[in-house]
Amino acid sequence: MIEIIFQSSTDARNFYEHLYEQLQSFCQCDNNILHFEDQHIVRVSAENNGDVLNIVKEVFFQFIVNQKQDDWFKRILMEHYYYEDEGEQQQILEIIHSILEGSREDLAAFVSGLDVKESLKSAIDQLFQNNISFSFDSFVKFRMRPLMNEMTKYVEVSIDEYKMEQEYQMFIHTLRDFLSGKQPKINTIHVVMDEGVYFYDEHLCEIKRGELLRMIDRKLLSNHPVYVDSVTIAPLLSIAPSAIYLYSDDFEQPLVRTIRNIFEERLELSSIEAFYNFQNAHSYANEEKCKRYP
Repeated sequence: MIEIIFQSSTDARNFYEHLYEQLQSFCQCDNNILHFEDQHIVRVSAENNGDVLNIVKEVFFQFIVNQKQDDWFKRILMEHYYYEDEGEQQQILEIIHSILEGSREDLAAFVSGLDVKESLKSAIDQLFQNNISFSFDSFVKFRMRPLMNEMTKYVEVSIDEYKMEQEYQMFIHTLRDFLSGKQPKINTIHVVMDEGVYFYDEHLCEIKRGELLRMIDRKLLSNHPVYVDSVTIAPLLSIAPSAIYLYSDDFEQPLVRTIRNIFEERLELSSIEAFYNFQNAHSYANEEKCKRYP
């Protein structure tokens, strides 16, 4: 006999309904093995039936992951870090989920050695025996304490990333304001990101580094000395072209992302191979046209 007692009738009902569905779908069982009593107690008759026990454990795991885990993350955010705004909570939760799902390897490095799901499965395995009765809330309070500490670490890392993202968005907004209303010094710019970064004008004449430096607006570097890349971002903002053709074989690199966020509809992305094909097809970039870029 497995008996799970909930303080919350909503939790009890949600768990019961999910368990009922799974037992009906995956196990040819007597309907009398599952009981829901007093709106707070879920009982399962699972004597000598390993399949039923495994289903209960899996449903219990999914119930925590899908219906309780985010509530606990939000509680940590509110009680430990005072994030009470639902919008901020949701943005931080999205970062947490991206780490848990393995899509943020850069952030996962900060929680290496921690595995919330495996820790939860281990706690559930230790809890469930052939005949057991326990309080869900007591389980959370006592057995889940090490897991809560792991969850707190995920919250810390995600908050740091959220703050950095907010700073980044403010930075992008400031640079868009700087760009707004500026007259283009050159209408069309081609930027090739290969082993280095190379600028070309509309005639595919290379703009040398010295000329780029002379074009840079000094106010831009003095106001944003840390964040503005003087090799690529500063020249582009200072030239303020109407159209930018950027050639790269890695559009996910941070610099390309930043250029995309600043210039938006002015930007068109292509491969490096496309640039050289385009250059070969337009070989009119002769010395006479290019001599203004020493």
